[in-house]
Parts: sequence; C-alpha cells; structure tokens
Amino acid sequence: MLRQPAAALRRNLRRPIAEGTTTPRARTSDTPRRTFLSRRDAKETGRPVENLNLGRLSQKSQEYERNRRVFLWSGAIAGIVSFCYTAYKLKQEISKPAKFDSDPSAPGADAADRKVVIHDEDGREIVATGNSTVPTFPRTIELPSYTAPGQATSPSSDPLQTPALSLSGATTEYTLVGLGLRTVTFIGIQVYVVGYYVATADIAALQSALVKTVNPIATTLVAGERDGLRGRLLDPVEGEQTWDELLARGIPARSAFRVVPVRDTDFHHLRDGFVRAIQGRAGPAAASDEIFGEAMRQFRAIFNRGSVQKRKELLLVRDEAGKLSIAFDDGAKGGKKKEEAAGSRKLIGIVDDERVSRALWLNYLAGKNVASEPARKNIVEGIMEFVERPVGTVATQVV
Repeated sequence: MLRQPAAALRRNLRRPIAEGTTTPRARTSDTPRRTFLSRRDAKETGRPVENLNLGRLSQKSQEYERNRRVFLWSGAIAGIVSFCYTAYKLKQEISKPAKFDSDPSAPGADAADRKVVIHDEDGREIVATGNSTVPTFPRTIELPSYTAPGQATSPSSDPLQTPALSLSGATTEYTLVGLGLRTVTFIGIQVYVVGYYVATADIAALQSALVKTVNPIATTLVAGERDGLRGRLLDPVEGEQTWDELLARGIPARSAFRVVPVRDTDFHHLRDGFVRAIQGRAGPAAASDEIFGEAMRQFRAIFNRGSVQKRKELLLVRDEAGKLSIAFDDGAKGGKKKEEAAGSRKLIGIVDDERVSRALWLNYLAGKNVASEPARKNIVEGIMEFVERPVGTVATQVV
C-alpha cells in the first residue's frame, strides 16, 4: 500500500513538460538584487521619470529675481515721483495769495481775480505779492530819467564805485500793471518777485495800441473783444508777435521791470538767466551782428559784481529809444520816505542797443516759455483792466 504512491510519483517526474509552461530559473550571480532602497526601472514600474534641467531652473530663478528687482524699483520710483508731485501741488495751493473782489459790480469776467490795493502804515498804496519774504510791491514808483544827457553810458570800471542817482531833477511816475513769482526746477524753487511797471503818462498810448489790434475804430473793448485780446496775448505765437511789434514801435515808451529776490543770490546768477533769455529771443540774425555782440558784452560787464541779498531791488528800465538802464538798490540809504528810498538806487550801467531790452521784455511778456508764467498772466489781467476803460483814462486799481 505504501509503495504505490512512490511509484506514481516517479512516473509523474519522468513525464515531459507540456509546451507553453515555464519553470522557475535559478537566480544567477550576475542578476542584480533589488532592495527597497533601489530605484525601479521605468519599464518595471510603468511610471515616467522626470528629467531635471538644472541650467534651465537656474535661468528661471535669475529671471524671477531680475523681474522682482525691476518691479520693486519701479514701485519705489513711482512712490517718490508721486510724493514730490503731491508736495508740489500742495505748495502751489498754500502759496496762492488770498483773492478779494475789487468791485462785485465791475464789468468783466475777471472781476473776482482782482486784488484790492491797500495802504501801509505810511499811507502808501501797495499790492500783495503772495510771498512771505517780499509780501508787497508799491502800486506806483517814482523813477528819474536814467538815460538823461550827461550820464555815463557804460558800466563803471569799479563795480563798487557806482554813482548814486540824484533825484533833484524831474521824476516820472510808473504804475504797476502786473507781478508774479519767478520759480525754477520742477519743485518750484522761488527766486524773485518781478513786477511790470508802465509810465503812467504812457498808459493811454498802450491802451490805444492794444484796443486797435482788436477793433481799429474803438476806444474801449466790450466783453467779447476783451476775451479775444486776452487769448491773443496769452497765445505763445500771437502774443510774442503783438508785443514785439509794440516794443519795436516804442509802445509803451517808458516801462520797467522791478526784480526783488526772495533768497540771497548774486549778480552772476541773475546775469546768466538774463543772457539766456536775451539770446533765445533775439534770434540768429542778431547773434551774428557785431553791434549786438558788443551790446551783450557790455550787458555782461554790468553784472560783474558781487552778491544780491534778498529783498534788495534791481530795476530794469526801458526808455523811449529802447535804451536799457539797470539800477540797484542795496539799501545803504534805506528809509521809509519815498525820497530816501529812491535816493538809495544806484545806476550800474546802460545798454544802448534796443534789441537787448526788447528781447529781455519779451522774456516776461510773451512766448512759449516765459520767465514767470504767473507774472505774464497777471500782467495780461492788468492790461484787461486798462482796455475795458475808455482810452485816456488810467485804471484806479491794478492787478
């Protein structure tokens, strides 16, 4: 009974292996052994292997950092610019002078923009400038004839030895037309206050000439005509053409610019600004002219002197012939009386060439880039008050 299973087993082992079946193979020594830490082959696992490109990753990282720096710098610059612009606009609003209605019933759309002429403690008429350092300008000033015969027509050889002008002779009254503040750079650094004065006796001729540019047969302008003249004077091209023609004809015959610094400066700084303005307005023809070149050298020599303290007065006076007289008040004989204050002015030089004074006047009155846009606009508004009245009458209130 026990031998039959053994015989059956031997018979089964001798049978051939059926086709299609496999037998386990013994593991050879060259077959790698896989452990739980070894990496499975892609064919074995069926999952793709991510190929890492370190160079590309480094490049992307650098680009990210560069873009991040650009973004941060752009934000910082934008913040600084916006801060400066906001501060500038706030400064503009704070520095605006208070406006008063001179006469609510007065004709003209600009009545609300007129300032009241007030009186100081000595009873003199003054006009507010809106600047704390130079708060007021006199409504009228008395000036002698700086270019009268017998006076020097060239600057003194010694800048410190300039003759004081005597007021024993006749003087001429000048009336303030308009004023404004000269600023530089985009943040509006204040340099000086400038006022435009016209001889009171010559205002009628200026009225007539301006009225006739709009209506040749009129003696005064109505509201629509005044608006047309205002737009013409404020236009960069038409305004410069109008003033250039008037000044070439000697209208107004006598006028002056009063410059009062609001900070300490020097004559060289003022000279550089004036020279650039004259050269820019005179044109290429005058620049190549020897006579004009000599006049410019004379003009530069006049300003070959020292410092100019704030609140000191510099006068640029143009006479009937277009001669430019430059006077300076250093306050050496300063006083409250008109005669004492005027007596401290000293003539520092005269330039005969009419083109020099005309170009300097245009720098304040007209053109695309003027020395002081507030002054130009205020001068135009002052002129509007002149032309709304009949020719021959002087406005009782300016700016």
